[in-house]
Amino acid sequence: MAIRPQPALEALEFFAGGGLAGLGLSGFHTTFANDLDPMKAAAWRDNHAGELRMGDVWDLSPGDIPGRPALAWASSPCQDVSLAGARAGLDGQRSGAFWGFWRLMQGLDAEGRAPALIVIENVVGLLTSGGGRDFTAVCEALVDADYRVGALEMDAALWLPQSRPRLFIVAMRGVEGPEAAGPAAPFHSRRVVAAIDRLSDRARSAWAWWSLPEPPRRNASLADLLDPDGGLAWFSETATEALLSLTAPLHRARLEAARASGERRVAAAYRRVRLEEGRKVQRLELRLDGMAGCLRTPAGGSSRQYVIVCDDGRVRARRLTAREAARLMGLPDTYRLPKSETAALKLMGDAVAVPVVRHLSEGLLLPAALGLRAAA
Repeated sequence: MAIRPQPALEALEFFAGGGLAGLGLSGFHTTFANDLDPMKAAAWRDNHAGELRMGDVWDLSPGDIPGRPALAWASSPCQDVSLAGARAGLDGQRSGAFWGFWRLMQGLDAEGRAPALIVIENVVGLLTSGGGRDFTAVCEALVDADYRVGALEMDAALWLPQSRPRLFIVAMRGVEGPEAAGPAAPFHSRRVVAAIDRLSDRARSAWAWWSLPEPPRRNASLADLLDPDGGLAWFSETATEALLSLTAPLHRARLEAARASGERRVAAAYRRVRLEEGRKVQRLELRLDGMAGCLRTPAGGSSRQYVIVCDDGRVRARRLTAREAARLMGLPDTYRLPKSETAALKLMGDAVAVPVVRHLSEGLLLPAALGLRAAA
């Protein structure tokens, strides 16, 4: 007798952006999503089925949420807790939206529809923002609702040629996921271990060292994900030299060595403002290790990322394209990006890398959630 395939488990996706988390949630199907940004909402609808409600999470009520979700995912805004931001923490206007999400979870709980699995994804700055009080507040709220809680720091660099560490707080209630006896590399970083010392005794007693296998060795480099050189908008020689003049002596020496080799070498670069001898200096900082720097939003205080190519003794420069940024997030070229290059770059800079979510889902979330189906 043939075995009928099981339907995907229901999931909710808050602060959904372009829906990259949903694409990575193996075994789950997003039945309801929410985002405040019209551009992101349009991108979500272009690439997903299901219902998306555009608007402030604070304006939603439990009655807006369909069914009995197994999982709720929340990638709440990170600007106020980012290491590159103003560090206002969860009291900030944007990151404080977490409490709007949590109010909804409490409402679902009162109706007997609370998800067994909750994932809070954010920048690693959440571990230390507010002197550590923000991370503590999130964990304590989950524990007060009788969830078992743990956190993992996962860097997209393990799967993709982009340095992008992110924090994933995973909470479970009524189900069990794989656990380790204590912290283990690579996902229980020193920052995570230090952060739990600030938790209450009750929260520490509900702490779980969630166990995830290490992923296979990454075999793609930045150069592998770039478009062919022809037809791209390369800077003029004058503009290229003006850009390279911003490099610090050490970075310029590395670039000159790459040029002198005559081989094709690809570097990623960002402009940064650094303090040198008491004054602010704009610098172009290069990576020649086959990796891109962490993708950021064009409006987020950092410039767009550059691609610098050394080949046959020449150096050329251009900006990273939105499609290349999408590949660095683990998306196929069939994913429909916004027509505006700036909007598409913003969408990717605010997102979570798909292979990271897939690894978390297949190694931890789905095995736990299947317990719900077995108990039904």
